[in-house]
Amino acid sequence: MRCACLVALRQLAAIVSMAVAVGHALAMQPLADTELASVHGRDGLAFNLQNFSLSGPLTLTYTAPGESGGSLWLGNLSLSRSDDAASTFSDPYTLRVLSRGAGLADVIRLGEPLNASGLLKWQFAADWGVNASGIDFQGGALVVQDLVTRGGSVTLTTPATPGVEGIAFGLALRADIGNLTLRPRGRDDASEQWRLSGIHLGAANEDGVLLGTPWAIADATNQPGIVNAITDANGTSMLHIGIGWPTSAVGAPLASLVVDSIVFKSDSLPGGMLDLGSSRIGTMQIQYLDVKLRAGF
Repeated sequence: MRCACLVALRQLAAIVSMAVAVGHALAMQPLADTELASVHGRDGLAFNLQNFSLSGPLTLTYTAPGESGGSLWLGNLSLSRSDDAASTFSDPYTLRVLSRGAGLADVIRLGEPLNASGLLKWQFAADWGVNASGIDFQGGALVVQDLVTRGGSVTLTTPATPGVEGIAFGLALRADIGNLTLRPRGRDDASEQWRLSGIHLGAANEDGVLLGTPWAIADATNQPGIVNAITDANGTSMLHIGIGWPTSAVGAPLASLVVDSIVFKSDSLPGGMLDLGSSRIGTMQIQYLDVKLRAGF
């Protein structure tokens, strides 16, 4: 028994010595830039939200540049989402790195749940107001009820145009909103309000019929959006948000917007209500967008 133990100990010592020797021989070395450039990400992750809610005294303010100092603010934000317990794992959000080939940079794409059952519903409320020309105007509240999005996505990459810096993006959206309401007396007082009910936005055909698919507002390859900082000839810095001209033969994607009901409610109206009925934009598209916001400093 003693001989067997000694033999085993000698074999173990030999293995350890060999491992140490190999470790010294194969020490970690920094990778060259060419090796790093050849690595491509093809995996992603999936996740979902359960019992999500956000509320509190958070205020977002946009202040106009210049001496006027006018501002628009949103405060006391409240945001929550209902769950689809049967599809928590089978219909998640997805985050992937995808290749476009043809020498184009890879993209990072965040995809929304398909939400076919429509059980994932967002609720949002915020107080709002304007400060301008010495007037502090309290606008009341903006309330969004039963916002349902289905299968949309956000795509991020680098601009393909040489010399252009910033973030290139794609954006696809399909949305249905139960009610979008402005309440001047506060979010819990519905005695006076302007309400849009049954809002539907998505891709459409040439006849303005909703197709039940997301509208590609911007496409990272064929009609990329851009977010960057630019400086004009006078040295003024600006935040630039744009969508380029479409490069595909089919042109910019078509969309349709439908509002089932537009209602004003007030004690000052005959019968307390003014019903304007429904409204519809049969087809619309974004051919080009160029927005510059001047920095306030």
